[in-house]
Amino acid sequence: MRILMIEDDRKLCASIKFQLEKQGFSVDVCHDGEEGLFLIRENAHDCVLLDRMLPGMDGISVLKTARNSGVCTPVIMVTALGELSDRVQGLDTGADDYIVKPFAFEELMARIRSALRRPVIYRNEHLCTFGDVCYDSMQKTLKGHDSSCSLSKREGELMELFLRNPNQTLPRSLILGRVWGPDAEIEDGNLDNYIYFLRRRLKSLKSRLVIKSVRGVGYRLEVINA
Repeated sequence: MRILMIEDDRKLCASIKFQLEKQGFSVDVCHDGEEGLFLIRENAHDCVLLDRMLPGMDGISVLKTARNSGVCTPVIMVTALGELSDRVQGLDTGADDYIVKPFAFEELMARIRSALRRPVIYRNEHLCTFGDVCYDSMQKTLKGHDSSCSLSKREGELMELFLRNPNQTLPRSLILGRVWGPDAEIEDGNLDNYIYFLRRRLKSLKSRLVIKSVRGVGYRLEVINA
């Protein structure tokens, strides 16, 4: 299970991340609202822990924008704002739960378990579609109009990242962090190799999608003209 924590208190982030990882979760963290919204829209997490008071974009705005974009990942607001009006606003905006700081880690875990009991079809759509291909993350299968191919775990994670963010230039650092993990020690050329593999997969499906190199930045998935 993968959890996204959007919280500007770095000390609190480190503490909760450590405890969640001891429970077997994979945890991604970010410290401002705009980056948090970008990560939520990837639909790559099973649960989001979202602070209300964030730099760049506040938590309520992040949540409202995400819900309006069709994101249905469970969100638990984790905040010091505990007045009745604050709780009502958070829940009405689309939060699945609301926990006030300070709190016991055991209570947070109980709320996370409750959120994760939702049916998978509600939490995360396992089909990613863009252009003329569809990726099934459960079957790890990439499908075109009249053919399909299987992807490795890493290829699938990379393909899913592109399909969930089409026509956007994704920096190399972001791709490496999301697919390999922020602390992974890998050679930079590994990414280029996997991009080559995906390009071959798309070509084998006779897809009109291409992964373009953006010099000095990263890569972008887009549809080529007929």
